[in-house]
Amino acid sequence: MTTGLDEATIDPDPIEQFQTWLNEAFAAKLPLPEAMTLATATPDGKPSARMVLLKQVDHDGFVFYTNYHSVKARQLDTNPYAALVFYWAQFDRQVRVEGSVSRTSAEESRDYFATRPRESQIGAWASEQSETIANRAVLEERAVELERMYYDREIDRPEHWGGYRLKPERIEFWKSRTGRLHDRLVYQREGDGWTITRLAP
Repeated sequence: MTTGLDEATIDPDPIEQFQTWLNEAFAAKLPLPEAMTLATATPDGKPSARMVLLKQVDHDGFVFYTNYHSVKARQLDTNPYAALVFYWAQFDRQVRVEGSVSRTSAEESRDYFATRPRESQIGAWASEQSETIANRAVLEERAVELERMYYDREIDRPEHWGGYRLKPERIEFWKSRTGRLHDRLVYQREGDGWTITRLAP
């Protein structure tokens, strides 16, 4: 994957271009190619960032799931804008995404929750994400209690757990080049379409 980025050959649709790069990362068996940095901010501009997993991407946006009581969720609910960064070091590639964020529907969240491994479903109930706990034993005891509670039935999605969808307004594709003269092509949303510009590295 040594070729650069060219305006004449890059896909005019950034979602299609992103999907191509993501598929290539999966095909190369890179570790967690769907991992992304999610950056959020408080209403007064104090930022925070963490790694999350992309669960879906299409022309409606980039989807991830979390506890709605978490710090990230509280920030997104009061300041519904965020940025994502994907970095595939083995390919010297990076993608930056910026846009507005909204919750997925309860139905979407429920359908996705049903596909999660059972232990992850238990975890969604057991963990009061971002809250202070006395020790790890508290968490493990809660998980055991929930296993007993649900041992003979399906686990319902907690109302405080669900998805967010980032609708992109700007997507930048970056490719490392020699001499640090990297390629940077930016898609900017314009109406129903996109414009593509090149930035100096």
